[in-house]
Amino acid sequence: MTGLLPLMCTRIPGAKSRALARQLRGCESHNITFVSDRWPIFWERARGANVWDADGNRYIDLTAAFGVASVGHNNPRVVAAIRRQAAKLLHAMGDVHPNELKLRLAQELVALTFKRWAAADAHVIFANSGAEAVEAALKTAAIHTKRPGVIAFTGGYHGLTYGALDVTWRKHFRGPFTKQLGHFTTHMPFGRLPDVSRMKLARIGAVLVEPIQGRGGIVVPPDDFLPALRAFCDHHGLLLIFDEVYTGFCRTGRWFACEHWNVVPNIICVGKAMSGGFPIAACVGNKKVMDSWPKSEGEAIHTSTFLGNPLGCAASLAAITEMKRSELCVRAEKLGAHLASRLAKLGCVRGKGLMLGLCFGESVYGRARPPGAPKTAFMRGRPGGPSLPVYLAEQLLQRGIIAIPEGDRNEVLGLTPPLTITRRQLDYSIDALVALLNR
Repeated sequence: MTGLLPLMCTRIPGAKSRALARQLRGCESHNITFVSDRWPIFWERARGANVWDADGNRYIDLTAAFGVASVGHNNPRVVAAIRRQAAKLLHAMGDVHPNELKLRLAQELVALTFKRWAAADAHVIFANSGAEAVEAALKTAAIHTKRPGVIAFTGGYHGLTYGALDVTWRKHFRGPFTKQLGHFTTHMPFGRLPDVSRMKLARIGAVLVEPIQGRGGIVVPPDDFLPALRAFCDHHGLLLIFDEVYTGFCRTGRWFACEHWNVVPNIICVGKAMSGGFPIAACVGNKKVMDSWPKSEGEAIHTSTFLGNPLGCAASLAAITEMKRSELCVRAEKLGAHLASRLAKLGCVRGKGLMLGLCFGESVYGRARPPGAPKTAFMRGRPGGPSLPVYLAEQLLQRGIIAIPEGDRNEVLGLTPPLTITRRQLDYSIDALVALLNR
């Protein structure tokens, strides 16, 4: 039942998805789920790189559900681990009376990062989402350096909770809440060293960066950027924080994207693919930096109810074991090279491994609007109409392929499929994309 091609049984979205969407509009904030006559489908089940909707239609997923399902949707070993753990213990008291799995996962994360990179000790703070992991890193930097300021970059996306929102770039997310933010961030152009003449460096304690930008449009920096940024931080006494929530765990053909440039951060934030589908994330930092936190005397100053949740830890340990067993780094690199070679015939391609973007420029369409292209805004679109990637995402959905646009102006079609996807499924999807672009 893996490696299947699309099978369309109804119009898209089907009657059940349309009915569910109408009901959802009646009880969910209208800000959350975009609903039109072309969007959304309601997922009912998934396996590998395939998704089935409520109407029984079968799709190929080129998103891995925002990069989460790297080991494949409903990976049987991850599901089995969750079932075993759920039968024993659903929840523990993470910062009071924890479960052994929290220890095992912390040890695994240290071994995959600082132990492997520099034979160095490290400590972990668990979180429930990537945004929480980023905020744990920001707190760590403030405690260690005693300086509140942070340098982040244009195009960067680090989450939408208030601390993470301050370092996130896009005005669409920040605009309505600007007056409530801390304004501790100085944004600099991505890919360039920060201009110290434009900031009060004495107030800045850390630099936060995605080694490859995800939501910003699958943007790969120049090869000298991260090494130079490491040297910049060392020279000025700043912490270097890598946000690898999207890029981590084999996505780019390495365990972590920073390994393409052999740069070791002071702190790394991870999440998404770590568990294969359960909400869990972590902030991992070298021991010297993390030891700046005060020792707990019975009341932690940073924690949460579900910290180190047993189900999340069990899922993560199983998913990481799957990544090793299936050599997903190697698979992502090989399939990514094949996918990139095919996409290169269609336009500008950027990314690494199976984190690729097909670029169409910054204009509304990048060329004349395709026949029948919708005139309404997309779920992540900007006022004034959809971009070509938006149109392509909607048209691909009609053909049984799930994809989403990326970039500040939705100018990039993002392709981040499960790392277990087959070459046949990839080729089918690209053939469909070629047919659309040649219409």
